[in-house]
Amino acid sequence: MTGKRGSRAALIALACAVVMTTGCASRPHNPDDPLEGYNRAMFAFNDGVDRAVVKPVAQAYETAVPQLVRTGMGNVFGNIRDVWTGVNNLLQGKLEEGMSDVMRVAMNSTFGIFGLFDIASEAGLEKHNEDFGQTLAVWGVGEGPFIVLPFFGPSTLRDTTALPLDSFAYGRTAIDHVPTRNTVTAVRLVHLRAGLLRAERAMGEPSDKYAFVRDAWLQNRRYRVHDGNPPVDDLYEDFDEEVSGPRHLFDADAVADAALTKLEFAEVAAVTNDHSAMIEGMRR
Repeated sequence: MTGKRGSRAALIALACAVVMTTGCASRPHNPDDPLEGYNRAMFAFNDGVDRAVVKPVAQAYETAVPQLVRTGMGNVFGNIRDVWTGVNNLLQGKLEEGMSDVMRVAMNSTFGIFGLFDIASEAGLEKHNEDFGQTLAVWGVGEGPFIVLPFFGPSTLRDTTALPLDSFAYGRTAIDHVPTRNTVTAVRLVHLRAGLLRAERAMGEPSDKYAFVRDAWLQNRRYRVHDGNPPVDDLYEDFDEEVSGPRHLFDADAVADAALTKLEFAEVAAVTNDHSAMIEGMRR
C-alpha cells in the first residue's frame, strides 16, 4: 500500500513538473529576439546599474540644476548631434533635410552661442534625428536580431555595427584628453537620463518590463528608420499587451521613449525625440 502511494505521489510530482515545464515553454517566442535568454540577463544587469547609480545621480541633477541650465546643456548636446544628423541625411540622399541640418548648426553655433540657444527651431528649421544605423538601413542592410548591450542598452545587430562610428561622430571618442572625455560623457549621460524621469513616473511598472521595453524600442527604431511612416505590420506586430488599446491613441515614438526609462542610460536609445507630443507635454 505504501509502495503504491509512493508511486502515485511520484507520478503526480512528475506530472506537475511536466505541466510547469510546458507552461514555461509555451511563452510565445518573438522572432526578433532569438537571444532572449542572454538579453534578459543583460537587461537585468543594466537595470540594476541604473537603479543603483545612474538614476539616483540623475534625480540629484534634476533637483540641483535649474531648468534653464538643463535646457541650455541639452541644446549644446543637440547641436553637436545635428552635425552627424546632417551627414547621415546627406548619405541617405535626403539633400533638403541635410542642408537644413547644416543651416541649423551654423545658426545655433553663431547666433545661439555655440548651441546654447536653439535659435534654429525658433526660425522654423526642423530638428531631425538620424544616425549611421539608420543610414545602413536606407542602404539596404538588414536589421538583424535584437540585442541588449552592456551599459548601452537595446540595439540590433545593424545598430551595434554602426555604434563605433556614431560614438566617434558624437565627439566623445574624438576627445584625446581622457579626463575631459570621461567628464563630457558622464554629464551627457546624466542629462539624458534626467530628461526621462518625468516620463518614467508617468509610465508606471509593466508586468514584463523586458518584453515591454524590447517591443517598444523596436517599434520606436522602425518608426525612425522610416521617418515616421513605418509599415503598419512593423509598427504594431507583436506589441506587448501592456500597451494594448486603440492604436490611434499611441504615438509609437513617445511610448517607446517613455518605456526606455526602464532600462536605458546610454547613447544608443536614451535620446528623446523632440517631436514626441507625449514627452513634450510631460516636460511642460
